[in-house]
Amino acid sequence: MNYYARVSRLLAYLRKPLMVMKLTCLLLVSLMLQLSLASSGQTVTLSKKNAAVEKIFKEIERQTGYQFLYTRQMLNGTHPVSIEVNKISLAEALDLSLKSQPISYKLEDNIIIIQRRAIIEPAINKAAEIVVTGKVTDEAGLPIPSVSIKIKGTSTGVQTAPNGTYSLKVPTGNETLVFSSIGFASQEIEVNNRTEINVKLKAEANNLTDVVVIGYGLQRKGDVTSSVASVKAENFVKSPVLDAGQLIQGKVAGLTINTPSGDPTAGSKIRLRGNNTLFGANADPLVIVDGVPSSLKLVAPEDIESIDVLKDGSAAAIYGVRGTNGVIIITTKRSSGKNSNVVEYSGSVSTQTIARKLNMLTADDYRRQIAEGTRLPSYDLGATTDWLKEISNKTPITNIHNITFRGGNSQTNYLATLNYRYFNGLFKKSDNSTLTARADINHSMFDNKVKINMGVLVQNNKYTQTQDGNSFNGAVYRQALIRNPTSPLFGSDGHYFEEPNNFEYDNPVARLFESTGLNQNTTQRLNSQITYNPIADLKLSALGSYTKYVSNGGYSESKFHISNIRDKLNGYASLGSTQSIDRLLELTAQYSKKLGDHSFTLLGGYSYQDNSYLNFYERNYDFPTDAFGYYNIQQGRGANRALDALLGSGYSETNLIGFFSRLTYSYKERYLLMASLRREGASQLYGAEKPYGNFPSVSVGWKITNEAFMKDQTIFDDLKLRAGYGVTGNQPSDGFRAVALLGYGDNVYSNGNWIQTLVPTQNPNPALRWEEKRETNIGLDFSLYKGRVTGTFDVYNRNYNGLLFDYQVPSPPNLYPSTRANVGTMQNRGLEALLNIVAIQHQDFEWTTSFNFSTNRNKLVSLSNDLYQATNDFFTTGGTGPPATTFTNIVRVGDNIGDFYGFKVKGVTADGQWIYEGKNGEDVSYSQFNHAFEDKKVLGNGIPKFTGGWNNNFRYKDLDLSITMRGAFGFQILNFQRMYYENTGIQNYNRLVSAYDPVFGTAVLNKNMPVEFNSYYVENGDFWKIDNIVLGYTFNKLKTKYLKGARVYVSSLNTFTITGYKGLDPEVDWSGLAPGNDNRDKYPTARTFTLGFSLNL
Repeated sequence: MNYYARVSRLLAYLRKPLMVMKLTCLLLVSLMLQLSLASSGQTVTLSKKNAAVEKIFKEIERQTGYQFLYTRQMLNGTHPVSIEVNKISLAEALDLSLKSQPISYKLEDNIIIIQRRAIIEPAINKAAEIVVTGKVTDEAGLPIPSVSIKIKGTSTGVQTAPNGTYSLKVPTGNETLVFSSIGFASQEIEVNNRTEINVKLKAEANNLTDVVVIGYGLQRKGDVTSSVASVKAENFVKSPVLDAGQLIQGKVAGLTINTPSGDPTAGSKIRLRGNNTLFGANADPLVIVDGVPSSLKLVAPEDIESIDVLKDGSAAAIYGVRGTNGVIIITTKRSSGKNSNVVEYSGSVSTQTIARKLNMLTADDYRRQIAEGTRLPSYDLGATTDWLKEISNKTPITNIHNITFRGGNSQTNYLATLNYRYFNGLFKKSDNSTLTARADINHSMFDNKVKINMGVLVQNNKYTQTQDGNSFNGAVYRQALIRNPTSPLFGSDGHYFEEPNNFEYDNPVARLFESTGLNQNTTQRLNSQITYNPIADLKLSALGSYTKYVSNGGYSESKFHISNIRDKLNGYASLGSTQSIDRLLELTAQYSKKLGDHSFTLLGGYSYQDNSYLNFYERNYDFPTDAFGYYNIQQGRGANRALDALLGSGYSETNLIGFFSRLTYSYKERYLLMASLRREGASQLYGAEKPYGNFPSVSVGWKITNEAFMKDQTIFDDLKLRAGYGVTGNQPSDGFRAVALLGYGDNVYSNGNWIQTLVPTQNPNPALRWEEKRETNIGLDFSLYKGRVTGTFDVYNRNYNGLLFDYQVPSPPNLYPSTRANVGTMQNRGLEALLNIVAIQHQDFEWTTSFNFSTNRNKLVSLSNDLYQATNDFFTTGGTGPPATTFTNIVRVGDNIGDFYGFKVKGVTADGQWIYEGKNGEDVSYSQFNHAFEDKKVLGNGIPKFTGGWNNNFRYKDLDLSITMRGAFGFQILNFQRMYYENTGIQNYNRLVSAYDPVFGTAVLNKNMPVEFNSYYVENGDFWKIDNIVLGYTFNKLKTKYLKGARVYVSSLNTFTITGYKGLDPEVDWSGLAPGNDNRDKYPTARTFTLGFSLNL
């Protein structure tokens, strides 16, 4: 059987989701029933005489699959071991082997951590001594065994018991105790005659157990040679967030995350190190959740343990085409496997307000203008209506609840979470509710040689639709702003008051309530991974996942909806459904070895991913009744009246096949190397001469602090220089671009029949290939003064070639007048810096602060080559919408991406008419100005040149305070609100109060000036936000047998903005080729206030 036949059979089986789900659920139930029966079945047989301790460790590693973690200095003073045992437990074997040795051990999952024993000395003064007792826990409140507790300046000390408790005699009661453990920051605490001291240790950065997640594995942070950032849960944004991306907003240098919309169905806009394509498929970073490609919406933010970001090409190249824009790796919470059952609950309730409202005219302002003679009396319709208030929720409430169950032991353990999120938006009929359930089970067997992980996720999401195919209709907000504030809500006939003869002018409340819509989405994901350790140092792994997404939506408008009144229709309705199925299979083999001063890890793997997409849509008009909404859609008579009734469907499949390898190497933990290669093919390049691409990478590191000449210095704990180079790709946005395509054209009359024609729609281009990104990154990592100051610094250069663009070609000889080809080149350059400081660290008070800063320059280098010549060295993009219908941005060779392009004005005349800057800088009056394309100029740029963040965490005893601040500088915004709402030409439309302010301090804009995009409406967008403030209290003294921890907090999000921008919010959309446009229909951003609490049972 050939390869394709085998794959076809596999996919045919995977397409039976019901069978897969039944089998998976059966396995999950079976494993959960066995949890109470599972035991640590590790046995060890040893027969050694006068063997070195290290040889005993190697033998135990070989038999159990556990790995020892220690340094050679720790083994100083150990003596040879003679032991003869048969099939005893792992713990017994370790106890016998280390008996009378100066070292002890601690078990953490599958790692055996070796540490030096504390030497206990007799008390100095029996008469004055006191006994200090207490408990040592981690930041989650879990006990830490084997913590070393010493009296400072002596060798007297003890270790904590498995439950974290200790008891220590101190001579006078005035000593200082030093608490230390591998993987945690040491603490010094003065006794001050206290007899009980409880300590919470914090995880220590840059130590042996601190690892970061990289592609297809883990790596010690100190060994990383690429640009990788890691954010743990304790540093996340702590407020109701729209998706997981918002958790690390302002936390990672070079990663731009903004939320320009307050719509509860919206999400984060993410860009890493600038834009990278013109027409390629990928624009966002790849999101990996527990090893499986996913989306930020699919994972509950409360269920996340850490987020790692692979920023440069050398780190992301292992993911090939999917990683060209960077990789965001999300690790969800896992069971600890410590023979304990834990229940955790967290919940919050929030309310929100519009962060900033536009200052529009009121009914009193209208009547004052009428009295002054500046507005006609006919525009007073007798009512006083606050239209924004009419469409707004009085007190929008958001609820979030998350409950987690963990249990089991080191052999079999489980985690189950249930997460409910309900967002009630700023406006009526604007909402979003999501219920997510996840179960994860781990099981080890055959002396820990085989490990199985199985997971199930089900998510149900629904939200109200107020427009066809989408959530909240932005036109509702626009109409609430421009609606005459003297207009009544209802007319004399009892129906909503409308004025259908006015262009794009209607009752916003009627738009909301004369329509009905609902969208419901369901996602089901099954994933499983099995790892097998046939011999020491070799790990084989197979990962498979099946994800099915189904979306169903319906929308209808009554016969009294403004659209149907204008078009004289009796109602409108539509139905749509989409289904997406994604299948993934990845096979990997990893071999790790340490030979003297040399250590290396070799990884090889195969990846297959395919996706099938099915959609269906229908719409109809002219219904006999509004009672059925979007049900009974067949009752519409739109087809009979030639009203463009529509029925359609579509289907597509794509797949991606990759082979990859990676080598990591270390010599004396001083000189580091990582090299990878991925070869990948995509169905979008079907018919191309080179459907496969090769994506290599290499990075090196030099740990300067491990050099002999740094041995005696006391400033740097870690100093590492690294450099990397990587190549990644980007495929076309749609399939079959390399072959000729035909489509249906017009009907022709032939032999008494109408026949639909087939016409060419695309030229073949077998030379089509991947877009390619080549990136160089140089970085420096440092740690000073025992970790009190840490940071990174990176400089990068990204060069893109083979960018896809459409070129005009002669037809004939070509079938079609344009061809898409790989021609364009683009460049991204920038630098990033991160600095973490532990400013104050005492028992009762701590202050840590973190700064990040980044710059980026993104320009188009070329659009043409010898074969394909662009018509111009530029193209335009973006749009203002009617009545000022024009483009907003220009992309020109040699210039930066994001430039605004329009007419430049220098002032106004005494009667309020524009004065323009001519081609040569001269003043040109409105009547003499040509308003031609040649008269336009670059007016600014919508992409920030600099972004930064400043994060602070304070703790005083059990009280904590965190403040997250961030900002963006060196960019401009096109203020659509001012452009449209400061023009007084249409008297019936409401306007901003500022519409009657003198322009440039000279005169009010003449009412005969049409709405126009010019430089007057392009503003400085610089801002600094005090974004997230959290004040919390942890109830450490409330701990009981049944309550392990509790915390309460209050927080605010989008708290305060310092800016000179006059619009709603300077945090606009910076993505794409037309950034910086503050659209007039944009859902306003919200300021959120939250009360939350958590329990650990």
